[in-house]
Amino acid sequence: MQGRTNKQWRLASYPEGMPTETNWALSEGTIPEPRPDELLARAIYLDVAPYMRGRISPQKNYAAGVKPGDVMLGGGIGEVVQSNVKEFKPGDLIVTDFSFGWQEYAALKVSAVRGVEAELAPLPYWLDALGLNGMTAYFALIEAGRIKPGDTVLISAAAGSVGQIAGQIAKISGCRAIGVTSSAEKIAWCKELGYDDAINYRAESDLSAAVARVCPNGVDVFIDNTAGVIHESVMQNLAAHARIVLVGSISLAGKFGQPDIGPRFHRQTLIARATIQGFLVSEYQQQQAEARRRIAGWFKAGLLKSKFDIAKGIEATPKAFLRLLTSQNLGKQLVQVADPPRLA
Repeated sequence: MQGRTNKQWRLASYPEGMPTETNWALSEGTIPEPRPDELLARAIYLDVAPYMRGRISPQKNYAAGVKPGDVMLGGGIGEVVQSNVKEFKPGDLIVTDFSFGWQEYAALKVSAVRGVEAELAPLPYWLDALGLNGMTAYFALIEAGRIKPGDTVLISAAAGSVGQIAGQIAKISGCRAIGVTSSAEKIAWCKELGYDDAINYRAESDLSAAVARVCPNGVDVFIDNTAGVIHESVMQNLAAHARIVLVGSISLAGKFGQPDIGPRFHRQTLIARATIQGFLVSEYQQQQAEARRRIAGWFKAGLLKSKFDIAKGIEATPKAFLRLLTSQNLGKQLVQVADPPRLA
């Protein structure tokens, strides 16, 4: 590693409203030395995800944020180049959900990583269906949403990283899956995934009426990845005993820290006897191994697939994140930092 540097994206300033590329600065540091309980990994893929918007704000959040001057946090897939732990050796492939950061090399605690079985699924899937996105879709539907066969399940950001998996799990579980997304191309992808119907919310003059059209008996389970106008439209179309699972609020990325002002749906919630639940995937740590086994089984059986939107080069990381926030990506957004190793 002598002579090499470690390119890192550090937060330069908290964004006001929608982030811009100037909120980060690219720097070059030294490659870290792993401590006795750590390994050093070289990045292959870095993750960018909606939750990161909440981590770059001084506002109170459910987890610690990134301060100006810090390396931007995030998950990644990497190759072990040095190891001080018995579980991994140089050449092994690992994935971490949050701890890699936007950088070329990271020293990682063994407790923060999992091994990658490249023969089971291509590498990008380990930051998707077999990673945080798969866990989010699985537990939002099965635990928080309590889906059952015959339910009408509506999923916003349906062609995104969580939505594309959630729609397929809903179908595997015997539900009717309805997607809400932002373009004709994304609707076509939802249909290819098996969604029963989909709405392009940008093409609808009356989104509530569009939801009523495709969900004539109401929405039993709403996986809300966006908040905003989609949430408002679904809340006017609830079935009896509907379950609303608040997973994300990406539509508010440009208004972060401002009051979330809009209609109140007390009457609709009361009449439907609906439940509204905030969702954090981190609360399901103890069950994730079993969930990952089930998802791997569905993948091997050909029941799950994903589309990936992959930017090239660590220099593209902030731009890739902004593509995600403005719904320009199709499928799971990743950044490829280095070529994967050749597998035997």
